[in-house]
Amino acid sequence: IEFYKIKNYFAFYIFTSKYLLPFPKTPKHPSTTNMETINPEHKKLRFTRTLLLDKGEPEELRQQIYEYFNNTFTVYEKLFEVINDKKSFYTKPEPLRHPLIFYFGHTATFFVNKLTLAGQLEKRINPKLETMCAVGVDEMDWDDLDESHYEWPDVDEVKEYRKQVREMINKKIQEWPLQVPIDWKSKFWPILMGIEHERIHLETSAVIIRRLPADEVHDEPLFPICPDTEFQGYDSEGNPKVEASKFPKNDLLAVEEGVVDTGKKDQTYGWDNEYGTHTEKVPAFKASKYLVSNYDFLQFMLDGGYDTQKYWTEEGWKWNRATKMTRPLFWLPDQVVNGKQTYRYRAQTTVIDMPWDWPVETNYLESKAYTNWLAAKTGKTLRLPTEDEWYRLRDMIKSDQPNWEFGTVGNINLEAYASSCPINRYQTNGFYDIVGNVWQHTETPFDGYDGFKVHPIYDDFSTPCFDTMHNMIKGGSWVSTGNEALYHARYAFRRHFYQFAGFRYVESENPVIIKDNNYEMEANAVQYLEFHYGKNYFGVENFPSKCAQIGVDIAKKHNVKTGRALELGCAVGRTSFDLAKYGYDEVVGLDLSARFFQLAVKLKEQGKLRYAIPEEGDIVEFKETTSKELGYEDIMSKVMFYQQDASNLDLKKFNSFDLVLAINLIDRMKYPKSLLKMVHQLLNPKGILIIASPNMWDASFTDKSEWIGGYKKDGENYSTYNALKDILGANFNEIEKPMDLAYI
Repeated sequence: IEFYKIKNYFAFYIFTSKYLLPFPKTPKHPSTTNMETINPEHKKLRFTRTLLLDKGEPEELRQQIYEYFNNTFTVYEKLFEVINDKKSFYTKPEPLRHPLIFYFGHTATFFVNKLTLAGQLEKRINPKLETMCAVGVDEMDWDDLDESHYEWPDVDEVKEYRKQVREMINKKIQEWPLQVPIDWKSKFWPILMGIEHERIHLETSAVIIRRLPADEVHDEPLFPICPDTEFQGYDSEGNPKVEASKFPKNDLLAVEEGVVDTGKKDQTYGWDNEYGTHTEKVPAFKASKYLVSNYDFLQFMLDGGYDTQKYWTEEGWKWNRATKMTRPLFWLPDQVVNGKQTYRYRAQTTVIDMPWDWPVETNYLESKAYTNWLAAKTGKTLRLPTEDEWYRLRDMIKSDQPNWEFGTVGNINLEAYASSCPINRYQTNGFYDIVGNVWQHTETPFDGYDGFKVHPIYDDFSTPCFDTMHNMIKGGSWVSTGNEALYHARYAFRRHFYQFAGFRYVESENPVIIKDNNYEMEANAVQYLEFHYGKNYFGVENFPSKCAQIGVDIAKKHNVKTGRALELGCAVGRTSFDLAKYGYDEVVGLDLSARFFQLAVKLKEQGKLRYAIPEEGDIVEFKETTSKELGYEDIMSKVMFYQQDASNLDLKKFNSFDLVLAINLIDRMKYPKSLLKMVHQLLNPKGILIIASPNMWDASFTDKSEWIGGYKKDGENYSTYNALKDILGANFNEIEKPMDLAYI
């Protein structure tokens, strides 16, 4: 049994600071290929290879990282240069995402935030921007889309910030010692993480920019649209200009039974979900020769597909009725000719006549409805492929992006165009577009492989999406670069989201087996769940719940209203919930790790949590806790969770609280003083601050130079309690002496 000392303090008022670095020069980027037909400067930017992290001499690899980083940074900025007017940066062409100004700054702040979290950056560059542009949105309960919480920076301010980040990263690359191979534990891993993160946003930001009105963007020579289509537009009668005998016929081709073995083993950068083990025997099936084309999809529409409920899943039909969609998102209604609705096609920055032989771009729900419609029409057992079935196709390509010949495998990696192209262009073993052109929807919900582990500085990259509501997309698109273009790439989106994604279908009697991931298994998460929601042991009260009760009791004792409470470091949420249960009107829980507080959100949304505790060897005990058992049924609406770094809080969003509670936090922070010096700004006058800490200072969490106590000062012991009184004394009065509280 260990003990916490809870210290209680009183609150009043203000302060903050800002740090800027000098502006860098933009470095030059060496060419990576000798292809003749493209502008040499564009070659340098577009034709890239994902780095092999176990090859070459350290200085050679250092130079490759330098070039790869600067290439990535520049291409990303070039993408945003297609926007004509600054005003467009502050609109939301995708209503479920932030304005574009967020994404312009986000990828740069990511480098700073992750290096800070890893303890590899002593001073931030712009704390306000690094908070505002830190957390994106994905229709999670903790998403903050309230525009009143944001004072978006000017575009020029973000440009200057990006220059500062570029200079800082280049300096780190040039100065840090480097050993080959580079792995998860290397100082360079957070930089590679930032590079690949920006390449993801190159694609997702391109999707958002594509949704801007066409007159708000312009063509950029770096991103050329495919000029080729044999079948485009309509004739004078309103019929598609398609000669059926020449149009690519989407036959079903046989794929033999085989084994897929897909846990990442190579030495390129990988995200956490790629690692582990996954071996599966895949029975024989048939797959469509081509991706489904715009012309193929038109037949579904003309047959009333969008208005026929039986073709849609329950989720799909709800989405269909709610959105009133009657066409793919990037099909723009044009004229009505002879009673026939015609369409034009929105490419990245322009509108063109409909290219019928390009792949249709749909969300999963539309893809599934089309496949069900085609199955009904043909009498065949058709569906979308699973991830494993797609890998049976992918294994036909015997190379991967770091070593394939540019422009030969597919319309991917920016090697061909900045748009889709005809579906009959890139062929392997009779199948076209196994990779590239558009991503391919699958039946497989996102999940980790056996042995899945999170990376300690990005523990919420994958896990918030292990919710059966995100389905895998495979194969990449024309703009999928870096990790996205690799064999082991694993990405997923909500089923109604649009990306550069389409589909092919398979014929198979084999059932789609969905892995049951209802029970949380990851060790750290399970430990927190049991600590928060497990039974009491040896007569010791539940510690998180007891802390909440103390918070309410202290407020009542000192006549402080129980209005708004803030928990810093809320983990899986028990204390936040119990603060509301015991009397607070509104409770906000903040944690840097969405990995943890997503479980609190799951309890809030679904009313239960399941987890499995190791008992003996391979034997586990399955546990379940419900909101009803906990007495939370009437308080869920009072509690909200958000992702925030306690050392760099957004005071515009989070202020005016009557209670701030920080449990097991300060001795696990890299910079605890930064919180303690500004925490008064979170509180109303006479608001209460409660800190619970075991004071187990550890250099692996907090560098000794940042410890606030637990050392000798002027030859005498200087405790954490003494330090808290010294640091907080300017803004707080101590109203209760420390108390000991046992926990197990």
